[in-house]
Amino acid sequence: MAIEALSGWTRQQKLVVTAAFLGWALDAFDFFLMVFVLKDISQEFGTSVQQVGNAILLTLAARPVGAFIFGRLADRYGRRTTLTVDVLLYSVLGFASGFSTNLTMLLIIRALFGAAMGGEWGVGASLAMETIPPKARGFVSGMLQAGYPTGYLLASLAFWFLFPIIGWRGMLMLGALPALLVAFIRLGVPESPAWIERQSEKPAEILVESNVPLIKNIRWVVESHSIFGAIARTALIKFLIVQLVDVIDFLSKHWKITLYSIVLMTAFNFFSHGSQDLYPTFLRVQHKFDPRTVGTIGVILNIGAICGGILFGAISQRIGRRRAIVIAALLALPILPLWGLPADPVWLGLGAFLMQIAVQGAWGVIPVHLNELSPPEGRGTFPGTVYQLGNLIASVNIYIQAGIAESHGNDYSYPMMLTIGIVAVIIAAVTAFGFEARGVSFLKNGRVHDPA
Repeated sequence: MAIEALSGWTRQQKLVVTAAFLGWALDAFDFFLMVFVLKDISQEFGTSVQQVGNAILLTLAARPVGAFIFGRLADRYGRRTTLTVDVLLYSVLGFASGFSTNLTMLLIIRALFGAAMGGEWGVGASLAMETIPPKARGFVSGMLQAGYPTGYLLASLAFWFLFPIIGWRGMLMLGALPALLVAFIRLGVPESPAWIERQSEKPAEILVESNVPLIKNIRWVVESHSIFGAIARTALIKFLIVQLVDVIDFLSKHWKITLYSIVLMTAFNFFSHGSQDLYPTFLRVQHKFDPRTVGTIGVILNIGAICGGILFGAISQRIGRRRAIVIAALLALPILPLWGLPADPVWLGLGAFLMQIAVQGAWGVIPVHLNELSPPEGRGTFPGTVYQLGNLIASVNIYIQAGIAESHGNDYSYPMMLTIGIVAVIIAAVTAFGFEARGVSFLKNGRVHDPA
């Protein structure tokens, strides 16, 4: 399947996919550096793991803001330029986290980092999906999503080898490394051909025509000669009004797809974060493993995640997006006892490996699934925004799991197994009765966007 998917690619297509993969991998690397050092930060600042975990909660909660802002910029100014700015921003903020002098400062910086992190996935995925051959979408989807566990893997290796030397502050300062990707994007990555095609068709008028009464009223205010119109015609205010107009119009036309996608991504984010965010703490606090053992298991589970994402992404090209997701999600259920109950690190490593094949296997289909469902005019905004809105709702996961664990004598296995068991069933059910648009064309001369 991989050989068939990769045949006939141009050099530019390869560069685009490489940039999108590295952008998401290094984004995840910055995020998971924090996951490994929650215990150490809590000790230095004299607070609980649950309180420090709010940094992760805020990071996840801020991601929809970044997904929307950077998505709108990508739809208006292009995928490549927006991706460049976004990668540079989250690198600077990740680096700045290491200089935090108290918990409040750390929480503020990580919230800003979350907004920057939220923009990368949707922009990078739309750039890649609009550039590659349609036959390669499933495989590339899995490969792009494998960037997330690749980032986790790199963070695991950093914790394994560097944490004893540089401590938690040095770990967070490693967040500056993704900035090196900026030059590669600017020099080697072309713009999306689908975005370029749409630019040539845009009307001169900024505000779109709409049949929605509220939008007509907003248009009237902006175009009138009253004092309100004069205020609205200032650059910033008009830009904000334009975004409001577009969002209302978009939701009124595509509310079914939007609602389905947000519900699905909420369950998916509970699936991934419920199995990952507190897992290092589970190993360190509940089982009292040393950093080297925790790092080793982290490497093993992320190898499983990479394999699962690529495998099920590629399979989805043959059997369909929904069917591949359902199979991967239900695969997690029989693995639960092996994943959460053993005390021996060997068995825990095996359980973690298999669990991430299931979790990231399901996730491997998501980049292509959301991009194919997305209406063409909002492909830079829609996938990332619904994904990160799901993240926003699921951002309470770490707070809930940590609270339950600490109230049960630091038993982290109970809330983690409960979370994964419930959401695996929800994902399978929602997906089975949801939408699919496998193979839809992203260019004007392709077939009409019509999710079925």
